[in-house]
Amino acid sequence: MTSSNYLIIGSGVAGLTFAIKIADRFPDKKVTIITKSAEDESNTKYAQGGIAIVLDEDEDSCQKHIQDTLICGDGICDESVVEMVVTEGSKRLKELIEWGAKFDRNSKGNFDLGKEGGHSQNRIVHHKDQTGFEIERTILSEAHKKKNIHILDHHFALDLIVQNGCCQGAYALNQKTNEILCFQSDYTLLATGGIGHLYGHTTNPVIATGDGIAMAFRANATIKDMEFIQFHPTALYDDSQGSKFLISEAVRGFGAYLRTKKGSRFMLNYDDRGELASRDIVSQSIDLELKKTGDRCIYLDCTHLDINAFIKHFPMIHQHCMDIGINITKDWIPVIPAQHYLCGGIAVDKNGKTSVENLFACGECSQTGLHGANRLASNSLLEALVYSDKIYHYLSDDSLVSLKPKSPVSDLGLTDKTKINSAYLIQFKEKLQHLISKNVGIVRYETDLIKVLEQLLKWQSEIESVIQHFQINSATYELNNMITVAILIVEQSINRNQNCGAFIKFKSGHPNLALTES
Repeated sequence: MTSSNYLIIGSGVAGLTFAIKIADRFPDKKVTIITKSAEDESNTKYAQGGIAIVLDEDEDSCQKHIQDTLICGDGICDESVVEMVVTEGSKRLKELIEWGAKFDRNSKGNFDLGKEGGHSQNRIVHHKDQTGFEIERTILSEAHKKKNIHILDHHFALDLIVQNGCCQGAYALNQKTNEILCFQSDYTLLATGGIGHLYGHTTNPVIATGDGIAMAFRANATIKDMEFIQFHPTALYDDSQGSKFLISEAVRGFGAYLRTKKGSRFMLNYDDRGELASRDIVSQSIDLELKKTGDRCIYLDCTHLDINAFIKHFPMIHQHCMDIGINITKDWIPVIPAQHYLCGGIAVDKNGKTSVENLFACGECSQTGLHGANRLASNSLLEALVYSDKIYHYLSDDSLVSLKPKSPVSDLGLTDKTKINSAYLIQFKEKLQHLISKNVGIVRYETDLIKVLEQLLKWQSEIESVIQHFQINSATYELNNMITVAILIVEQSINRNQNCGAFIKFKSGHPNLALTES
């Protein structure tokens, strides 16, 4: 058994920023971070756009950012949370800069603020088209400076340890030694990211399988708003399954046009903001256009843009396009919507507290009330930074002690059970992804959802039997987590009867192509 004062599951911006601050505050206390892959592998790393922060009070204001967030969230946001997160943005940016993060500046030395869909002003602070990578590099470097932070990579969290309604840590599988470890802690923070690989097409890395949400659900934490799944409008199109290369929303903010195969610039038919409408509107519009035409993708036209300025702003995107034979000076980029972000998750209060004592959640796995029915572009990194700080301040009180004493926790060891056939798990995962991609996408039908739920419940029984009768491994638990999360999404989709934001459901059949039909 390993004891820590603070156990953090996940090594993205949410988990690492909390770890740095709490380690500074209590240098004599142990902070343990466990992560299922390499220490720098997280959704944070792949965030291209940036952080939405109000810096230019002459042109912009916090009130404008708040209003943009509320409009995008389509009536489901918690307005007090939106105000709290938006107004604290500049403080959190200052901390990142103090830790060494570099953000693009213009010729006058001011931040080169970008604009993205749903924003009324330029307010996106960025590092080229690799903002997440720069932030992850910075905070990981800062974390390594703290002697009381211990980062354990390739440790897959299996389940939370909960006794008498109080979280006391987690069991994890060391994937290098195949040893199951018990991590007992005073406080546990879930910072496990999203659920993208439930879908065949996603912008998320392969690690995004909803593990934290599934563990929290099994621990009886409240899970909310799982039906609100954001699809990014412009993932690079190809025929393969799996993670998709993202063509940042900032490219449309830079002036690129969306076109059909025949060249029609269709977005103005759906929204006066055109390509800079919020992601739910753009994705739904693309979905409708593809159903009208039968085409496999639409196109992003950058041919009219200043190529030198484009390369300066989007070097990674430009290079990737060149590598696959797309010359953006004359070729349109084929794109398609792909699962991108979960707006719901583990319900938390303004201090990041879940409904389970001593269990906290932060980042994409949490439901704070900020995003409502649809996340405003570049608000995700902002949310993670603000909430990790809120959790830190809540737990930095010296007098704060657990209300319930820790009970002895038994170790969970591997048995001599037979190993499961890996090919079986791979095929099982592919069937699950196909089912969800086909039936729980941008537009859903209740009759289909009911059938999907029946299938998922059967699969849940099957995978639980596998866990019981075969040797424990991360792939089995990961698949079980994915099924658990899929059930939550489908159940909450069935229960929601009002279309809003990223959620569109019809009773049955295929209605006339109209965004407003309910």
